[in-house]
Amino acid sequence: MQTNALHWPDGARLAVLITVMFESWSEGKAPPYSPMTTPLKPGTVDRLGSSWASYGGKTGIWRIMRVLEECGIRGTICVSGRSVELFPEAVTELHKKGHELAAHSYTQDTILPYLTAEEEREVICKCGRIFEKALGLKPVGWFSPVAASTEHTLNFLAEEGFLWHGDYNDTDLAYPIKTPRGTLVAVPHSDFTDNRVLRGSPRDFYQIYRDTFDFLYRNEENGMINLTVHAHFGGRPLMSAMLAKVLRYMKGFPHIWFARHDEVAKWVLRTSQ
Repeated sequence: MQTNALHWPDGARLAVLITVMFESWSEGKAPPYSPMTTPLKPGTVDRLGSSWASYGGKTGIWRIMRVLEECGIRGTICVSGRSVELFPEAVTELHKKGHELAAHSYTQDTILPYLTAEEEREVICKCGRIFEKALGLKPVGWFSPVAASTEHTLNFLAEEGFLWHGDYNDTDLAYPIKTPRGTLVAVPHSDFTDNRVLRGSPRDFYQIYRDTFDFLYRNEENGMINLTVHAHFGGRPLMSAMLAKVLRYMKGFPHIWFARHDEVAKWVLRTSQ
């Protein structure tokens, strides 16, 4: 698909998608990365790592909500099923503010290629049940932990009525992808998420997204940027400051469509027929 194959609504020159990863791990598990430079021995319970990860639901997601509200932007929040269970107030508030809530497996250590096909199907269905119980509706978007899907994932998502799938990096733009159970939209993942600067300068995050925005805005009509942060890192002041700064910069330009993933997916399906 060529870069100019899509034409955004209302003559928008560029689509900007804000993706927030709102993640949780299993009890006793922690992210395999952190700002700490000395890893613990394998098999050791990483209490600091677990504490660092839980910041997302306790504090980070609320700050990101404030940043997005101040900028007048609705984003897509990819939520672990366990995050819905652990932080129902945050999930409910995100929904009230008009953000899309997408499924992000049950926990971050529930990685699909490590499961049997039936286990994978059950995880997808389980997330749907958790969302429906908490919000009264099922998610229409899915993003796998570490963007790792299997040969079964797409068909399982189609069977469950999903609209879009985010485990793609083969092109710059969203595109329709057919299955025996219907058509979904593949949404390319970000090339540079906030955790790339864990041990560097948060300003790199701002500069990279500003440079990318400037390049696409000046040189390619109908481009798309997927800007991604994690609630447990991007929601910390050092990163939220950069998120706010780059969003304010982008808001200063005309003809920008700040879109949720489901809005992009519906537009792609409508215009590709």
